[in-house]
Amino acid sequence: MIAGFKAKYGIDVNELNPNAGSGDEIEAIKANKDNTGPQAPDVIDVGLSFGPAAKAEGLIQPYKVSTWDSFPDSAKDSEGYWYGDYYGVLAMAVNKDVVAEASPTNFADLKDPKFANMVAIPGDPRTGNSSMMSVYAAGLANGGTGGKDAATAGIAYLKALKASGNFVDEGGSSQNFAQGTTPIMFDWDYNVLAMRDKLAGNPPMDVAIPSDGVIAGVYVQAISAYAPHPNAAKLWMEYLYSDEGQLGWLSGYCHPIRFNDMVARGAIPADMMAKLPPAENDAKAVFPTLEEQGAAKAVVAETWASEMGAN
Repeated sequence: MIAGFKAKYGIDVNELNPNAGSGDEIEAIKANKDNTGPQAPDVIDVGLSFGPAAKAEGLIQPYKVSTWDSFPDSAKDSEGYWYGDYYGVLAMAVNKDVVAEASPTNFADLKDPKFANMVAIPGDPRTGNSSMMSVYAAGLANGGTGGKDAATAGIAYLKALKASGNFVDEGGSSQNFAQGTTPIMFDWDYNVLAMRDKLAGNPPMDVAIPSDGVIAGVYVQAISAYAPHPNAAKLWMEYLYSDEGQLGWLSGYCHPIRFNDMVARGAIPADMMAKLPPAENDAKAVFPTLEEQGAAKAVVAETWASEMGAN
């Protein structure tokens, strides 16, 4: 996406921290309010719940892209402060060099002692959206009904998984996965599918959507209220929400927010549609509301350290 933008407009892009969690991105705005140097972010790409929070704190500014009307009202702030750009479905990646037997296909399978010292989430759920939603999905798979209840059930499940020796405190990443440190890891489907393409069979891997906890997460874009380059930031947003930009997300296995509009207009090439993974789980995907996510985040913030022994 960045390469396409640079090629189209000749504007350089300074990637501050590509692997930063949503909370880290918000903190970067706060830490650089009076700084117009290269460490001050112009734009952020964060989990859905972080958009309204950033707006409430006065950390982002409004801008409505030219394609504003073509994506759903439920995925954008009515005043243009933040707007959904793509979403993923939580997936499980399995390193087949380490897991020689049948791969797990759901959260229940991960309780098996044969998966000792193997299971990981991307990082700390108090600061990262994909990790937060991993806890949420685990909760739904273990009797949680949503919101606070899902977070409580998810933490209880992971606590038991850690007590049994199956959960790894190390954050799941491409490097840790390939090295076998976290041979079973959760992340969004577009991340693990892209990782599978990049690893190209070294190691071989399986990818599964856990059948007992299908959850989707929307990521939103926003422009910092203190952006040193606000006009370049607006142009970046125009690129992301153009047909070209939305196809860029789709080529990387993301579900672009304007997908339905583009399908209706015949704007998605047939060969691209053919490369997408099977969509049988999409219909089962749960999209937690902002209120449910907020309630879940509060539980995680309050109990994660004490329950998981994490500081």
